[in-house]
Amino acid sequence: KQPTNDLFEEVNTSWQKITGGNKVAALIEKLIAQYDFIAPQKSVPQLVQLYKALNALPQGYWKDQKIKETKNLIEQASGLWLDAFTSEPFIAQTDSIKINFALNNRLGGNVRLSKIAMFNGDTSINTALDANKNFNLATSYYVPIEKEITQPYWLEQKMSEGYYNVDDQKLIGQPDVQPAFIAQFHLAIDGEDFVFEKPVRYRFTDPVRGELYQPFVVYPPVIVNTQPSLVIVKKGEPAAQKVTIAITANKNFSFKNAVADLRFANNSFATKDSARSLVKGANLQYEINFSSTALGQEIGFPFVRYDTLSQANYLALSAIRYDHIPYINYFYTDAVKVLNIDLKTKGKRIGYIVGAGDRVPDALEQMGYEVTLLTDKELGRNNLKQFDAIISGVRAYNTNEWLNKHHAKLMNYVENGGNLIVQYNTSNNIGPVRAKIGPYNFNISRTRIADENAPVRFLKPAHPVLQFPNKITQDDFKGWVQERSIYHAAGFDNKFETILSMQDPGEKEDDGSLIIAKHGKGYFTYTGLVFFRELPAAVPGAYRLLANLIALNQKKEM
Repeated sequence: KQPTNDLFEEVNTSWQKITGGNKVAALIEKLIAQYDFIAPQKSVPQLVQLYKALNALPQGYWKDQKIKETKNLIEQASGLWLDAFTSEPFIAQTDSIKINFALNNRLGGNVRLSKIAMFNGDTSINTALDANKNFNLATSYYVPIEKEITQPYWLEQKMSEGYYNVDDQKLIGQPDVQPAFIAQFHLAIDGEDFVFEKPVRYRFTDPVRGELYQPFVVYPPVIVNTQPSLVIVKKGEPAAQKVTIAITANKNFSFKNAVADLRFANNSFATKDSARSLVKGANLQYEINFSSTALGQEIGFPFVRYDTLSQANYLALSAIRYDHIPYINYFYTDAVKVLNIDLKTKGKRIGYIVGAGDRVPDALEQMGYEVTLLTDKELGRNNLKQFDAIISGVRAYNTNEWLNKHHAKLMNYVENGGNLIVQYNTSNNIGPVRAKIGPYNFNISRTRIADENAPVRFLKPAHPVLQFPNKITQDDFKGWVQERSIYHAAGFDNKFETILSMQDPGEKEDDGSLIIAKHGKGYFTYTGLVFFRELPAAVPGAYRLLANLIALNQKKEM
């Protein structure tokens, strides 16, 4: 029958539809009628009776849901304070941690604590909780190597293109990281047994914001990082390379017969260290010389094994820290990517204007350039003629208002034969920074090419940027990740040349991803091409195209 006034017409939504529901409905009506906003603890005995009545109902979804809700009401109305915390932000596998438990029966109800249980044991107590008196207990727990490290379930597995891999599909939709440890408080309230679960959290005091809580997490015993994360081998040049493996201890190691065994996954390098003791927080570094041709284009994973530990593969740590959300830690294998590439470069010294933060300077050094980071002071006092090219980092003009005062100096550098390459900014004529960026006018639009496989058309195939020192072809735009370009130039002066045209499926073509202008003896370039994504991802074509941009003032025009 089609409803006329309400979607729930003739649908029984009351407790009467459940066997035994009449008793539950009567208890709820009485609770609501007698509830005292000033003294909510007076409702606890009736809430306990409701809890018992719900337990007597036939098994079903709504029974479980309402029991959970009623138990939460009992905890809140009774004014119970239940807390489990540590003074350390993390614990390493195979180490021990002291966990503090704090309880307070603030409103003085009939509450008795029988025990506190954790993952590997419980502590029997059996004591009444006096009114508004703190009950404190501290117990040490050993964390075995089998205990999982704490990280978001959606980051445990390597991400596939466009989606996360999650083994346990029941976790989908859970917005937060699962707590590393859950403390179970076994209480009797008005004679009825309850178990209240609380996550163990890291508690600390901030001088400004006071007492704060963050998730308490489990780390691996050591953190292993490699530097650099990417090694570039140019064809025709010597292949010997050096990689540093840094090992940071997350616990104290003090044993006589420990041997550190370091190797890459494909056994291209292996070494053993003599026995030593490691103090928590200590850092060991090993410099490894290896023939990168042995790795080819494979990824080398560092392995570290200590003989007294059963786990062989250790991980690097990445941490996300914002005040408005719980801290997030996730772990990954810090691989060494080796890129064999047909790459030619011209010029040697690069000045890099620091922007909002990216890894382009590291990639430039791997390409063989000498990189000098330029801040306000360095730009003001340095003779810019020493640089074969100057590159501004992503959003540099949006984050550094001081760049405005250096505009004339940078344009003079270009006019006298320099080469200034500006990576994307989000705007240049609105907001707090109204930056003058180039020698001629252009605007920064919101246009982007989001499809990393979008076709690229060469508008000026003979332009030096596509010819020297590397001949750029369509193959150089294969294997790009996430997107092609962002924040294209628009409304630009006719002195700019457009080099590339591209479009997302179903969208119109746009030629603002790369604009180049000759100014005096030098060159100015604005580009939205996402070098900051492609270079760390080891995309060969991005390296070759950037090398050509850097070489614009290194050869006479063709």
